[in-house]
Amino acid sequence: MLKTSDIEKVDLLRNSADFLPVSHAYFENWNIRVVSRKEDPCKNYLSPHRRDFYKILYISKGTGILTIGTHTYYIDKPTIIFLHPNGIISWKNLSDDSDGYYVLFKKRYLDEQPILKVAMEKYELFSKIEKNVIRLGENDLDSLNHWFAIMLKQYEDQDGMTEDRLQTYMQMVMIESLQFANFPKPDIVSEEYRQIHDFFQLLEAEASDINRHNPVRIKTAKEFANSLSIHPNYLNAILKKYTGQNVSTHIKNRLLEESKALLIQSDWSLQEIGFSIGFADQSNFNQFFKKNIGLTPQAFRKSYQIKH
Repeated sequence: MLKTSDIEKVDLLRNSADFLPVSHAYFENWNIRVVSRKEDPCKNYLSPHRRDFYKILYISKGTGILTIGTHTYYIDKPTIIFLHPNGIISWKNLSDDSDGYYVLFKKRYLDEQPILKVAMEKYELFSKIEKNVIRLGENDLDSLNHWFAIMLKQYEDQDGMTEDRLQTYMQMVMIESLQFANFPKPDIVSEEYRQIHDFFQLLEAEASDINRHNPVRIKTAKEFANSLSIHPNYLNAILKKYTGQNVSTHIKNRLLEESKALLIQSDWSLQEIGFSIGFADQSNFNQFFKKNIGLTPQAFRKSYQIKH
């Protein structure tokens, strides 16, 4: 039988329909960051697309609702979370008091740190969803506070060996976390949020699988709704309710993100990139990109090359 406190948590999870700003992955030139949650607390956000970084989120103080895929956790006790770049995640902050740390590190950083990569594969904290979240006891905090404080100091001081040291400290964090190994069961997630997750999962699958010979297949609100077996108006309504943006806006933003990635990271021609995201005519792609980004695709590619 559910206790009163448990019922309140379930109601909270079902009714937390507050607007969650959508966070997109940007192409900034850094390898690793260490941040204090006390100085820079996590804000409400929904990150529906693949990112180019992993995240370790250590919450020593604060309350919120964390969703990873369709697994939702009510966080009201110290917790450490290991997030993979491909996960659809959201955070709903429920308290003003925050403490702890978070570490972000890029995929390319992992490629340069093979020992860390082997440790991550061995411990499976990032790769297995049932291991992503570890609940901590008060007696577990001293050792984690120690390692994160060292990481923040190293990050702020920065020298030629900083990135090498940080990968060692992250291994210690994983080992310490596994010693506690209290993996909580997910809480109840609402049907609306499950449908939102299914939409973003489909959108990501469509966008991340495109190439010069396999352009995006579906790109309208009606096509996505039909694939999910729900009415377009309903899909629009729940996305607007939870994210503040409708289906078409999410599709447009995801195609723009993929366009930017291809412009920066590939040597494809503008015609090939435009075709891959659904524009048979390059001039239409140029118009779409400039209208939303403020630069033509060619100017965007050139400005990024000059900057970096």
